[in-house]
Amino acid sequence: MLKREIRKNVMMMGAVDWDRRLFDSLIPLPDGTSYNAYLVTGKDKTVLLDTVDPAMTGVLMDQLQEIDKIDYLVSHHAEQDHSGSIPAVLEKHPQCRVVCTPKCRDMLMDHLGVDSDRFITVEDGDTMDLGGGYQLKFIHTPWVHWPETMCTYLEKERILFSCDFFGSHLATTDMYVTDPGRVYEAAKRYYAEIMMPFRKVITRNLDKVEALDIDIIAPSHGPMYGDPQFIIDAYREWVDPMPKNQVVIPYVSMHGSTEMMVKHLISALAQRGISVSLFELSSTDIGKLAIALVDAGTLILGAPTVHVGVHPLAHYGAYLANILRPKIRFASVVGSYGWNSNAVEQVAGLIPWLKVEILDPVICKGRPEEEDFQALDRLADQVLDAHKKSGIIREMQKV
Repeated sequence: MLKREIRKNVMMMGAVDWDRRLFDSLIPLPDGTSYNAYLVTGKDKTVLLDTVDPAMTGVLMDQLQEIDKIDYLVSHHAEQDHSGSIPAVLEKHPQCRVVCTPKCRDMLMDHLGVDSDRFITVEDGDTMDLGGGYQLKFIHTPWVHWPETMCTYLEKERILFSCDFFGSHLATTDMYVTDPGRVYEAAKRYYAEIMMPFRKVITRNLDKVEALDIDIIAPSHGPMYGDPQFIIDAYREWVDPMPKNQVVIPYVSMHGSTEMMVKHLISALAQRGISVSLFELSSTDIGKLAIALVDAGTLILGAPTVHVGVHPLAHYGAYLANILRPKIRFASVVGSYGWNSNAVEQVAGLIPWLKVEILDPVICKGRPEEEDFQALDRLADQVLDAHKKSGIIREMQKV
């Protein structure tokens, strides 16, 4: 990967990680990822914005070989896929100072052992003059997706360096978005997996961004946006508090009974005009599940019983939904047990962060019988009624 010119004196650097398939030992990366860094050269000062994952430090250092002096290194976010190569850059450029938020300074000292005298901290709205008309403006964007994050705006070229904000895990040689559909899905996956729990504060950060005159959004993962409104509009849709007329059903079935119940419920919901996304938890891509949760109005967990408790995979599905905090309004449980079960109570206890109304669960002993299928039909009626009363279906009809 070679450095490439975005505008005069503004370079795109970093590394494409074609082969990485897991992030944080948790998040699937079906399309790999990139770690984008940027270099801005003013008349008086040169600034590197972010670095790369430690595994790719050599790539970045090769790109910087011809750069005699880096005066400042802007760290937007302390997570190591952006900050991990900071020590190598500071070692080569002993005069360089790290520019970041006060919280980011503390985290970089903790995580990377950077000495306290190497920092310059900036407040929201502070600026830095690089000479020759190049000025950086620092915009605090906390909880996108850590508490210390910020963006940088290059006023002369109207470029927003947004770090994780608006990012997408996508390995590509394209500098800019060339396939909007592919990037939309990758960016939605990225939002769902790491941004969704903070959607309320992201709404306020979107207001800050939209107040700027932006020609290019340059994130730290994935291609840049030559049409910034494309991704801003997508984020506005995703953070909108009104969900859609959709039900997400993550499930696992040990001997087929829970699967029979789930398949019947899908048909019942479809007959009532409700869209359903189904995920079999023993094999599903959790990123796909997270994407579906972005818009869903209702979550229904298919959970058989192991001994007297929830199947571990169903437990995981509920826990995942809880930590992602989607805007769902309603939840329920369907499942089968052998001799005894407290699955309903356990599932309710696994989703305390979801402010949802619990609809009537359907739990049967052994193989479902006619009365169980009738109960599933009633649950489908409940979902329809709940979506109507909450305005979800009305909002869908406006689209």
